[in-house]
Amino acid sequence: MSPVPARRLLLSAALCATIAGLSAALAADFDLPTKRTDLTDADAKRVADVTRPTTDFSKAEQYEAMQAGGATSIDPVTQDSFSHISATIPFEEEQPFRLGNALFKKLWVSAPSSTQASDGLGPLFNARSCMSCHVNDGRGKPPEGGVSATSMFLRLARPAKTADEERAIADADIVNFPDPIYGHQLQDLAVPGLPSEGKMKIAYTEEPVTLAGGETASLRRPHYSVENLGYGPLDPTTTISPRVAPAMIGLGLIEAIPEADILAHADPDDKDGDGIRGKAAIVRDHRTGKPALGRFGWKAQNASVRDQSADAFSNDIGISTPDRPDAHGDCTQAQAKCKAMPMGVQKRLGNEEAPGPILDLVTFYSANLAVPARRKASFPETLKGKQVFYESGCTACHVPKFVTRRDSLDKAQAFQLIWPYSDFLLHDMGDGLADGQQVGFASGREWRTPPLWGIGLTQTVSGHSFFLHDGRARSLTEAILWHGGEAQKARDAFASRPKDDRQALITFLESL
Repeated sequence: MSPVPARRLLLSAALCATIAGLSAALAADFDLPTKRTDLTDADAKRVADVTRPTTDFSKAEQYEAMQAGGATSIDPVTQDSFSHISATIPFEEEQPFRLGNALFKKLWVSAPSSTQASDGLGPLFNARSCMSCHVNDGRGKPPEGGVSATSMFLRLARPAKTADEERAIADADIVNFPDPIYGHQLQDLAVPGLPSEGKMKIAYTEEPVTLAGGETASLRRPHYSVENLGYGPLDPTTTISPRVAPAMIGLGLIEAIPEADILAHADPDDKDGDGIRGKAAIVRDHRTGKPALGRFGWKAQNASVRDQSADAFSNDIGISTPDRPDAHGDCTQAQAKCKAMPMGVQKRLGNEEAPGPILDLVTFYSANLAVPARRKASFPETLKGKQVFYESGCTACHVPKFVTRRDSLDKAQAFQLIWPYSDFLLHDMGDGLADGQQVGFASGREWRTPPLWGIGLTQTVSGHSFFLHDGRARSLTEAILWHGGEAQKARDAFASRPKDDRQALITFLESL
């Protein structure tokens, strides 16, 4: 990635200082809850007791294998393990789930088309369907051994340049600013008659790491650039940030975690002195414009499954929805030919290419994909690895347990003990993982803690073992060794452990 200009660093630092200085005031202004209001006193005590971190590693905890509570899937492990319906969904809601699944797999085509309910693709796009990125509803990967980058793309953004722009980010009115020509995302595909925006280029260098006992590992450091730009050069201040598609499981349960319980883990000023400074991402709901806690996306830029779905429709496929009504997707005013291409809006069906019922069904499907049950949760090697995970400090960010809201609007997700292993907060992960791109309250060094449930089935479901936001890590060991910043102590604790302990921790992760 190109070096970050000094002026941009200064602006980013100033913006970060602004956000940090306003954090208390913003919390008050945004009226985010600091206490659960859905529980009786007795229920609150039960929740506190059941979510307290364990100190007993001699046996599995009660209900631990059912890591999504009653919603957990107990179907046999196959490549479809991420595609099962939540076990708490009543029979009458199975049909909308299946319709949502069909729309998730739907291949969109360019307009005009004889298949009028399916046209409107692009004009610039990265994928023709949701499933193109989330194969088997699983994790994406870098374009290894091929030219397609369908499940990985480049986010584009420039930093704030004025005080007003800095204030807009600090007030959560916008997360960042697009490249003036190429917009928010580099689209490597285009409809006939239109040039694509360019192609992502990746080069890797290998870096050896020595572990305890003399064992060595090799980390590959990626270097990103863009070639074959179709509309001239990128703006000199534009940053590029690679992202792979995340797994789709458990999203509705994550949305059902009370904001207060996530905020309880936030410590942006490190008042407890443990070096962990989890910071909440505050964003705006796409429909209401009201402030909400960001919890989806690599930098927690979306507050709900619906927001995440509408964002993907617009940026990845170029399809308009009621929440993101621009039928030309991420085309900018500088791309006049793109803006002049036909739209796929059919007035008899609605005002958007994917009208409200389509977005509703895809959101419902995405929110109700089940988390698979744990494997071998009570095995001695798994329990040993769990103890190493805890003792190494991993749970400071990968918080094991939450209980979802009792009054969740979707009763299938209400009052469930879940084990996502994430605090859903932003953390500084060090220079090694920094992308230099500001996204709302997330700096160029900060990432949302990704949930770990299902991570052990990546090879089975997705057919690969690439991890982290850009798939640079070829194994779970490499992923851990890339941790820096606030996670440096935990990373070093892992690296300094005997080989048997390290393998036990990996065995524990593979059980999730």
